[in-house]
Amino acid sequence: MPSSAAPTRPPLTLGAAGEELLEQRVRAALGVARRERRRVIASVSVPLPATIDVAAVVLAARAAADRYFCLEQPDRDGFALAGVGEAATVEASGPGRFAEVAAACRALARGARAGDAAEDAGAPAAAGPVWVGGFAFADDGGATPEWASLAPAQLHLPEVTLARRGDEARLTATAVVGPDDNVEPVLERLERRVGTLSAAPMPLLDPDPVGRPRVSGAAPPSHYEAAVARAVERITAGELDKVVLAREVRVHVPRPIDAAAVFDGLRAAFPACYCYLVGTPELAFVGASPELLIRREGARAQTVALAGTTRRSADPAVDSHLGEQLLRSPKNQEEHAIVARRIERTLRPLSVWVAAADEPSLVRVQNVQHLATPIRAQLAEPLSTIELAGLLHPTPAVGGEPWSRAAPLIPALEGLDRGWYAGPVGWTDLGEDGEFCVALRCALLRGAVAHLYAGDGIVRDSVPAEELAETEVKLQALLPLLI
Repeated sequence: MPSSAAPTRPPLTLGAAGEELLEQRVRAALGVARRERRRVIASVSVPLPATIDVAAVVLAARAAADRYFCLEQPDRDGFALAGVGEAATVEASGPGRFAEVAAACRALARGARAGDAAEDAGAPAAAGPVWVGGFAFADDGGATPEWASLAPAQLHLPEVTLARRGDEARLTATAVVGPDDNVEPVLERLERRVGTLSAAPMPLLDPDPVGRPRVSGAAPPSHYEAAVARAVERITAGELDKVVLAREVRVHVPRPIDAAAVFDGLRAAFPACYCYLVGTPELAFVGASPELLIRREGARAQTVALAGTTRRSADPAVDSHLGEQLLRSPKNQEEHAIVARRIERTLRPLSVWVAAADEPSLVRVQNVQHLATPIRAQLAEPLSTIELAGLLHPTPAVGGEPWSRAAPLIPALEGLDRGWYAGPVGWTDLGEDGEFCVALRCALLRGAVAHLYAGDGIVRDSVPAEELAETEVKLQALLPLLI
């Protein structure tokens, strides 16, 4: 007679060899910690089947008190990173937050017992111990209650991460030991954490069959149109060239929103985007961004100027026509050129060379298409991914030009706390390589309320009603998953 019990999920383990190596590294790290009276990282990585859904594993294993993180770009050879638990956390605020966080991560990486990347040449990017998290848009952003538990700069080192790309995947267990720690409790804690991992399916979106969602703007649409009109007046007067203005829309649903199901919906709908999920016990920040802020691989740096947007159409001929209009639009070309020039000016003093495409191309995602110019650089200085992100953020694609004029104007006209919207979200490893995207097409989920954010670049020729309509198109990235 067949059993009615639910099928068991195959567990994920370090294996005997991995557990033995982890113990060796914890003991070695503890020796350093006691000699030097500081904290030291100990870590081990083991192969996994590349068919594993790393986000599903982590999201099924998270406990109510856990921090967790997911970042995927499915179209980039299936790249995925997911982590849960906190071995260490670094936070900062104010104008020096990027430098402070970079210095703290660098200090903790010194003397780490984590093996040599050359020993596992086939490992995917982000295998091994990695810092994950992000930064608010403003130096002290996220001060309003809905953003509580996300600091202006906050990265954590998960106890467990899973990374995958192409035919390779790795499971990494990480501890940070101090002078007063003992080996056995550290190993037991990691054993318990790894023991929560198993292959698991993602939850399905399950809208309430009775209750109806309620969608409302944090401010009326007329407020946004008036803000755009005032910005155009400032630009016409010669005070600045461009400013990006955002608005917030809130979705109230009958029961708490499952961040895992929303993330799964985003990665299915936007496989070319950076789909991210930053979770704390109180909230989840989730989105699908088309914009890479920075990727560093040794001395090589990559970024993209992304500005200028129009809608998509289900009719291929209309869709193509809309793209051609975007490529030929003087307003959008001006907006895009401002972004590309600023990025190149920022990278040039730091680089042996900087290369950018002569003309922007089209980047198409599910609901919109953008003008995009990839930019590459060979770094002349050993700047970390975090430091590079701090130098580039905010680009005129989400801030303004010149930034000194746009910075005070944005909160004055928007009337909202952007929090982590339009800030950098991503990861960096112990060698200071990594990548950060710009947190766009996003929602802050708290219980049964979702705060959605969308913005648009305002230049001399901007028309308030058209800019409002463009934000409505961008909000459609997430609205269908919530209502």
